[in-house]
Amino acid sequence: MERKTTYITKEQTDRQMALCAEISAFWQSQDITPLAYVETYGCQQNEADSERIRGMLVECGYSICQQAEGADVVVMNTCAIREHAEQRVFGNLGALTHTKRRHARQKIFVCGCMMGEPTVSARIQKSYPHVDGVFSTHHLWEFPAILHRVLFIGKRTFFVEDQAGSIAEGIPVVRSNHLKAWVSIMYGCNNFCSYCIVPYVRGRERSRKPEAILAECRELIAQGYKDITLLGQNVNSYGKDLDCGVDFSDLLSQIAQLPGDFLLRFMTSHPRDAGPKLFDTMAKYPKIAKQLHLPFQSGNDRVLKAMNRHYDRAQYLSLVTYARTVMPELVLTSDVIVGFPGETEEEFADTLSLIETVGYDALFTFIFSPRPGTPAAKMDDPTPKADKNRRFDALCALQNKISESRHQAYIGKRLRVLIDGQEDKLLTARTEGGRLVRLEGAPSLIGQFEEVVITGATTWSLVGTRIEKGGENNG
Repeated sequence: MERKTTYITKEQTDRQMALCAEISAFWQSQDITPLAYVETYGCQQNEADSERIRGMLVECGYSICQQAEGADVVVMNTCAIREHAEQRVFGNLGALTHTKRRHARQKIFVCGCMMGEPTVSARIQKSYPHVDGVFSTHHLWEFPAILHRVLFIGKRTFFVEDQAGSIAEGIPVVRSNHLKAWVSIMYGCNNFCSYCIVPYVRGRERSRKPEAILAECRELIAQGYKDITLLGQNVNSYGKDLDCGVDFSDLLSQIAQLPGDFLLRFMTSHPRDAGPKLFDTMAKYPKIAKQLHLPFQSGNDRVLKAMNRHYDRAQYLSLVTYARTVMPELVLTSDVIVGFPGETEEEFADTLSLIETVGYDALFTFIFSPRPGTPAAKMDDPTPKADKNRRFDALCALQNKISESRHQAYIGKRLRVLIDGQEDKLLTARTEGGRLVRLEGAPSLIGQFEEVVITGATTWSLVGTRIEKGGENNG
């Protein structure tokens, strides 16, 4: 199949917006303000997709609500990374039979990565007749047409064809946060890690044009957003499919030079495409957060090769050494998989030793979950589940000890934080490195960068005291 990126034309997106207007006019003619609920599973990319789904729903005249009960439209945006996430979706999808029975005009749609799996969409079509529409990530931009067809023709609609990925600009967005924004810079992945379903359900890598990304960032800064995160399955690969001479480091540099008071983050990075140019760029610009999520997945070379990760332990450690040399204050996080097929106790010990050597600030830890259609799902996996659980617990215990030690080292330090919310009468804030800080203060401070001194720490968070502009502490 041809895998060349398809750029959706303005005429095509205008047609979708015209359908939104028709749907909105219909509801106005009925003197009804319909409600819509969007439920999101999985990663930040799914969150960003859901913000666009909400944007299109608002253009269609819907008001966004926070529960499926009573909603006229329910959209479930799914994740296919792990089996547990899929089972949650099916369970919650079954429960929607009751909300639809109580609200006859409710329309139910399922989208996201799971819908890129033919067996899943076929199962929904056969076993979940209350679902009105299904669409994969490739068809997200066509949601108004899908909704229009369901509403006015009354037919169940499935847009799940396997096709080349697309780039659609100009889709309206309703963001879930007024301080922090996700900006998707690319979609899909070309790495084909042996355990990962993403290239099969999200397609091959395709990059947005840099001028479109810069325009979106300028608009966000003008609207007062303080924390911008660039998203991609592998952001380091940005621009490889474009003939414009701009790679990811160049893009970071261009955004970091935009006027305004904001922090710039990105995720996720793949070690095979990370290197000195990226780390030097991060070190150069104060607006780029000194925070790096660099998944290592395993500390053993045989397992890394079986995972098809394209780097070895020594190469990974070399990257970390260089990054910390140019950014001594770097906050480093990672992903790790426990119990990959065939992993021995000795190979798992290599993972523990890498964690001790690097000393991560935090880890996202997972027990291997076989994904049908991936090479790893066919590998011999003799390790009992009990052994995998034991290894997982040992890894978490080690990392919790390291995280607590790293947090204790913050005590007495003065840090700049973005105050982003309130929880149990305390303000919450994030450091440049993404560490959670709780402190006392007025709600009017939410949305501001403030200086704090760290006075306490736990495994998961820090305690701080705000420093008054004159230099004195304000408890």
